[in-house]
Amino acid sequence: MCYSAQVWANYRKYVREFGATISVEEFATLYFHDKAKTRPKTPKAMDDAFAAGETPEEREIWRNIAQWNQGAATKAEQELFTQTTRLNTAQRALQTKVTKKAQEDVRIATNKIEAAKQKLADLRRTDDPLPRDSRVFPGVYSPVMIWEEGRRVIKPMRYFCRLPGWTEAVERKFPGTYNARRDKLETSWKELFGFQHGIMVAEVFYENVEGPNGENQVLAFTPKTAEPMLIACLWNRSPGYKGAPDLYSFAAITDEPEPEVAAAGHDRTIINIKPEHIDAWLQPDAGNLARLYAIFDDKRHPFYEHRVAA
Repeated sequence: MCYSAQVWANYRKYVREFGATISVEEFATLYFHDKAKTRPKTPKAMDDAFAAGETPEEREIWRNIAQWNQGAATKAEQELFTQTTRLNTAQRALQTKVTKKAQEDVRIATNKIEAAKQKLADLRRTDDPLPRDSRVFPGVYSPVMIWEEGRRVIKPMRYFCRLPGWTEAVERKFPGTYNARRDKLETSWKELFGFQHGIMVAEVFYENVEGPNGENQVLAFTPKTAEPMLIACLWNRSPGYKGAPDLYSFAAITDEPEPEVAAAGHDRTIINIKPEHIDAWLQPDAGNLARLYAIFDDKRHPFYEHRVAA
């Protein structure tokens, strides 16, 4: 399974490299600032792309993002104050008597202080992008390229697909639908395969494997060619409930592992299609699945180098 990926989070890359058009309406809906709404989980790089907005619509999206950021900064500052107070109290207690509670408070407060400081630093950082700024996990949004009204279009979608007919309650019972196995496309994914295809562009994908001592390790896989991966995806648009906007969500398709990925300890690899197949993939014909499988069989096979992720 593709546990997470470092993606092209800046929609401008898709516009520049693929001649795609941004779906401003969907981005605006996603980022609309409403205090009664939970902030969407988005990578920093996707947010920051709108800081250089050229159109009134893009600048309005950035104003909403700035409001979300201000609220997040306020919460982080409050957390920093709370945990600093907790740390000082525990350290004073330890000077009098060593207790498990005080030691635990020092450990937890120290970790939370570091997390709050990093959160504030990330919110305030406007340049020097870091790799983690573009990393997405299940439940986090990413730009996805689809075909709409005769052109390539970029929409923000959640990396965790809600299948047709599912509710939020149903999807909680099936937490693995951020990946779609090739051998399940005509069964579990039959309502999307051949109908709603997309592409997520990524530079690194991450997998959980068993380490030398049986412990879990996260490996980062990168094509030796350094070419961005064109990951074949399936997507769905689920109706919103009680006035909520519709949910766009997607899954990355996986296949049998490349030899070097299997040797590293993982049993699946994302399907990395060739550039010449982009439009054929984005405009599927449900009546000709053989044509789609042929795209998979002609996928790119770069050697995926790996390292233990920090």
